[in-house]
Amino acid sequence: MSLSFHPRLVNGPFDDPGLFIPFSFRKRAFMFDLGEMNTLSSKDIIKISHIFITHTHMDHFVGFDRLLRLLLGREKDIYLFGPEGFLKNVEGKLAGYSWNLVDNFENRLALHVTEVRQEQSITREYLCQDRFIPVSDIKERPFTEVLLDEPGLLVSCLHLDHGTPSLGFSLKEQFHVNIKKEAVAKMGFETGPWLNEFKQALYSGMNPDSEFKVNVDKGAGAPVTFILGELSEKIAVITPGQKITYIADTGCSRDNLDKIVLFASESDHLFIEAAFLEKDREMAKQKHHLTAWQAGSIAGRAKVKRFTLFHFSPRYTDEEQIIQEEAEKAYQACQDM
Repeated sequence: MSLSFHPRLVNGPFDDPGLFIPFSFRKRAFMFDLGEMNTLSSKDIIKISHIFITHTHMDHFVGFDRLLRLLLGREKDIYLFGPEGFLKNVEGKLAGYSWNLVDNFENRLALHVTEVRQEQSITREYLCQDRFIPVSDIKERPFTEVLLDEPGLLVSCLHLDHGTPSLGFSLKEQFHVNIKKEAVAKMGFETGPWLNEFKQALYSGMNPDSEFKVNVDKGAGAPVTFILGELSEKIAVITPGQKITYIADTGCSRDNLDKIVLFASESDHLFIEAAFLEKDREMAKQKHHLTAWQAGSIAGRAKVKRFTLFHFSPRYTDEEQIIQEEAEKAYQACQDM
């Protein structure tokens, strides 16, 4: 069965963090953290609609400039989420450039920036045509764990401590709609945008007894009307949705570890930092990072199906395999309990 998301780290484990999550069959993608991302093509970058930043240390946010450079002059809405202080950080980036020529752009580029605090979230809009000087009031709402709620998916966040406020993120697909292509072809249907419309109808909870129109013969014939539930039984298989969790740069306190285990529970894929080896736990504690053993233990306790380590300290340049093995041993130890 095909998957809705195919997440991939944009850099190697010793390089800047960044997780790129493209949507299958859609020109859309999410990004978790914006480290250096020269390995991402311009074509991929302009697909990004939502960006989730754990914290604004340089190695997690330096890619903002390249993203903005590629989007200038385009018709685009970008939604960014980050921890306490995020609005000031973004405004500082934007203030570092001269914008006198943006009056020539006909397309509307808008940045919708949300700062996620412990008690509330605050959002402000920055328009390219206004030279990114905010003209709208700040919008406030009480903090909820859910940052994004769309038909079919949720993005949630977790407050963590990295010596500075940091966030963890989880992308959860409500359920997955697998299309039976043979059945579609057998019924003489054209493939195309209507399949995404069909999926969205299911994700949005449309009444199964509702009518749903499908164009056949590549648009040459009149639309054919079906009952949504009956069409779903013929051409779709519904399976549990994916859960992808991303944890970067967090202290190894018991509170942090327990919160991450609960947050990442039953993830299909956990991406988690492992900056240090267990023998250097005291250093990890001082620098507010996880060890490979702690990362593997979190994965095991959370019963994730798969985990990927990243963000290794350069002190272990020749010990990547040792880091992987330490985490795997910890994961298996928790699995065997």
